[in-house]
Amino acid sequence: MTELRAEAVLLADIQNLITQAKQQASVAVNVALTMMYWQIGQRINQEVLQGERAAYGKQVVVTLAQQLANEFGKGFSEKQLRRIMKFAEVFPDAEIVATLWRQLSWSHFKLLISIKEPSAREFYAQMCASENWSVRTLHERIDSMLFERTALSKKPEELIKAELQQLAEQGRVTENLVLKDPYVLDFLELNDHYLEKDLEDAILRELEQFILELGAGFSFIARQKRIQLDGDDFYIDLLFYNRQLKRLVAIDLKLGKFKPHYKGQMELYLRWLDKYERQEGEQPPLGIILCAEKNQEQIELLEMDNAGIHVAEYLAVLPKREVLHQRLQQAISHAQEKYSNNKLK
Repeated sequence: MTELRAEAVLLADIQNLITQAKQQASVAVNVALTMMYWQIGQRINQEVLQGERAAYGKQVVVTLAQQLANEFGKGFSEKQLRRIMKFAEVFPDAEIVATLWRQLSWSHFKLLISIKEPSAREFYAQMCASENWSVRTLHERIDSMLFERTALSKKPEELIKAELQQLAEQGRVTENLVLKDPYVLDFLELNDHYLEKDLEDAILRELEQFILELGAGFSFIARQKRIQLDGDDFYIDLLFYNRQLKRLVAIDLKLGKFKPHYKGQMELYLRWLDKYERQEGEQPPLGIILCAEKNQEQIELLEMDNAGIHVAEYLAVLPKREVLHQRLQQAISHAQEKYSNNKLK
């Protein structure tokens, strides 16, 4: 038995060594491949710019593709060369690319270079590296328009750049990166008519999916967290903790439109949590009010952000992508216009 156990241990050790070596080799190959593509793209772009003629540039790419494909195979087709050129164009900083290609594969970069908006592309690149998203996860996040749904996308361009730089250099995650509007809860598969308890029950049944939609760092603490004040009982629908923000997050679920008195209710919860539940080293608690509809003007007048309260809609049924895209772009434009007007005052 001792000899058999020793052989099993030996086999397991060797298997681990082989697996680790293969993983390290795969990472090394990916880094070398991505580096090569970026250098090729940069070199071709320089040549095309020197030519200063569109026809010249097009002919350079066609000729190169034919020559390289003959020698190195289909991996250097005209389409691939144009993708490589785009890669070097949208990621011009060698240092940033060198940091990212140690964490992202060429398949990640192929998805990233298809994103037209620079801020969105930088957001997905940094979040992907920070949270170790797979290519499939990155695709899902882009498809669900994650960036456009974050609080960050509603901020001015200089703040977006500053927060993404903090994420890249310090790994610092802010509220603006975590909070979303709307939250997509189509996975709950709710009927046309449901109560707040039905919504809460569905979230608890699909807790893993709900936490994924909330974002990284969330841990579930309690459902219907009881609060006692002056002999009266109050209940927080859902209570979470976010490790990255280092703060408790209270979530209140509402079926209809946002109503002003929801602010006072959430402020009561947050002050109680701050007094009785907040531990040393933690930030003040954060509140999220999830509503079926928002009244934007009321929310702005109530200055909810200053109270540490985030109001967001939830989508029980996901609309067509074009409809969602238009809606989110309008929200972003409105927020940025409001910021510009405030700056001029």
